[in-house]
Amino acid sequence: MNIADIRRQAFAMPLTSPAFPPGPYRFMRREFLVITYRTDMDALRAAVPEPLEVVEPLVKYEFIRMPDSTGFGDYTESGQVIPVQLRTSAGLEKGAYVHAMYLNDHPPIAGGRELWGFPKKLASPMLDYETDTLVGTLDYGKVRVATATMGFKHRALEPGPILAGIAQPNFLLKIIPHVDGTPRILELVRYYMMDVTLHGAWTGPAALELHPHALAPVADLPVLKVEAAVHYIADMTLALGTVEHDYLA
Repeated sequence: MNIADIRRQAFAMPLTSPAFPPGPYRFMRREFLVITYRTDMDALRAAVPEPLEVVEPLVKYEFIRMPDSTGFGDYTESGQVIPVQLRTSAGLEKGAYVHAMYLNDHPPIAGGRELWGFPKKLASPMLDYETDTLVGTLDYGKVRVATATMGFKHRALEPGPILAGIAQPNFLLKIIPHVDGTPRILELVRYYMMDVTLHGAWTGPAALELHPHALAPVADLPVLKVEAAVHYIADMTLALGTVEHDYLA
């Protein structure tokens, strides 16, 4: 294969059989269980990179069931998202920093890390129903790392606040090393979820338990108090990102 062919064909690794197709990516009937909890403010500040700022000592722990996604198939995801703000020339902008994600499917792990910089690792998350309870679990190998429960559809929610939250910008820390081990790419990336169709949203009583683990340290942001919970189902498109800040510039 000559140099011109490589430049024309190269999209992702492996060159002749990429792990994921080109985006953007459409998700149908994406199902979320999101539990917002209060945590330690110092731990949050240590986890969130500048120029993002922590507003409140809150974390959103998410379980996401994705039965139909373009190029990625059928999989489940779990992790932590931190509400943040960013100071821009137009003023303060609210958004969310994706702190940690655990998946059971290789293509979205590879695509997420290489394209946007999602902090994705291989594990065994699950989102399911047990009679009157919505249950989310995360296992890393044979070890239980997280358990979330919520009463099933106790009260319907208005769509406005849910859609407004989905429309906010999301931020990631993309780190790609050079061949000598030093960072070659070190960027704060911005992305959005687009073309959202909300099929329903509900709330109910909820609980969240996190367990310490050396390689899945979700408990480093400890649960002090559960503040809110939401269960919703929506179609949406994961748009490609832009660079908000280049740390190596």
